[in-house]
Amino acid sequence: MRVIIIGAGTGQRIGSATKQIPKCLIQVNSKTILENQISLFTKNNITDIIVITGPYSEKFTLNNLTYVHDTDFSKHDILGSLMEAQDFINDDVLVVYSDILFDQSILNQILDFDGDIGIAVDLDWTQAYEDRTEHPKSEAENVMLDDEFNLIKIQKNIENKNNTIGEFLGIIKLTSKGCTILNDKFNKLKNTHSGIFHTAPSLNKAYLTDMIQELLDTNAQVQPILIKGKWCEIDTMQDLNRAGTLFP
Repeated sequence: MRVIIIGAGTGQRIGSATKQIPKCLIQVNSKTILENQISLFTKNNITDIIVITGPYSEKFTLNNLTYVHDTDFSKHDILGSLMEAQDFINDDVLVVYSDILFDQSILNQILDFDGDIGIAVDLDWTQAYEDRTEHPKSEAENVMLDDEFNLIKIQKNIENKNNTIGEFLGIIKLTSKGCTILNDKFNKLKNTHSGIFHTAPSLNKAYLTDMIQELLDTNAQVQPILIKGKWCEIDTMQDLNRAGTLFP
């Protein structure tokens, strides 16, 4: 199993804490977000870890990791940065946002998933937005599921009373076949697509959720991994304070 951590974002919303360091190098209690993630993976004998860097790449000094520097980070959003590490998207892979923390139980549920493409989804997501005034519920990366819990749609701020709505954690599990599906789709789009791409102004500026929606729209089998456990996204100072309480 390999892990690819997408750490090429600027983290502007968290303010001065990321003025001279990437967001994933902010400390939550005594460890950085990245160190917390790596600690969990290594406890589970996952040591093949790729970190995609963007601004302040020189600040990444942890050993025993493979770094891929996205030199075009200013032209990319999450998808473009991920695909800078395309040579590593093969075999069994976890793709993980660099600004999330999650516990062992969630990792277990993800590792137990045996489909080719699975995305981690929290159906009890709304409670995490109580008193989260700096990052309201309308900014959540939502997924919509049908009555049989098949994925229908993924994008920010989905409102639908007739279907189940969850939140995407920012974790994807891929088998070798799933990697091939993702790579083939991206390569084709790179050679043929122009203009708006789902919710993004272009393919280069696309989110990972835009690519997931593209896979859904072209009948690739993307399945939800319905998780239960402790996790949080760290996007604002409010989130950082909450993370310190959840992960002491």
